[in-house]
Amino acid sequence: MAVSLRQEKLYTREEYLTLEESAAFKSEYYKGVIYAMAGGTYNHEMICGNVYSALRLAANAKSCIAFTSNMKLLIEAHGLYTYPDSMLICGKPKFEQGRTDTVLNPLVLVEVLSKSTRNYDHGQKFEFYQAIPTFQEYLLIDQDRIYVEHYHKVKDSTWVLTILREPEARLVLQSIDLEISVRQLYENVDWLATTQA
Repeated sequence: MAVSLRQEKLYTREEYLTLEESAAFKSEYYKGVIYAMAGGTYNHEMICGNVYSALRLAANAKSCIAFTSNMKLLIEAHGLYTYPDSMLICGKPKFEQGRTDTVLNPLVLVEVLSKSTRNYDHGQKFEFYQAIPTFQEYLLIDQDRIYVEHYHKVKDSTWVLTILREPEARLVLQSIDLEISVRQLYENVDWLATTQA
């Protein structure tokens, strides 16, 4: 989870949603605690843009909608509000009651890994995501090297992992019949900046 904001009280979800509407930065919310989300690096932004572009092209042909990290996701079973780096919804988006800024029914979720969120994205967050009935595919994309983890749901609680490490490898999202080259995911990434950081 991201870094917790200093707080002396637990917030209701209504208070969180009200604060989030006028906040200068995005925050997650879980069990009364508000967690500030770290800002993105150049590589993070390049990868997020590349993923969104690929998903949007596929979405246009398949009655789906691609979202950037500005759309909030509620995992109802756990009460977690979060902002995936990208997501895809096929069919009509289902929104939290009374809201148009929080969706409930993603098919594909994408996280671009950073040092501060890597363990969380692999662990508790993925576990929570699995409680979403419509969720079928999960991408974890490393921003510091060519390394993509693709989880695909094959039955109720079974996920198959494919790891892609080569630029010429092809990522296949089976739920929407989309093929993307790993090179496309990493287009315009600045590896020199990564090694000097």
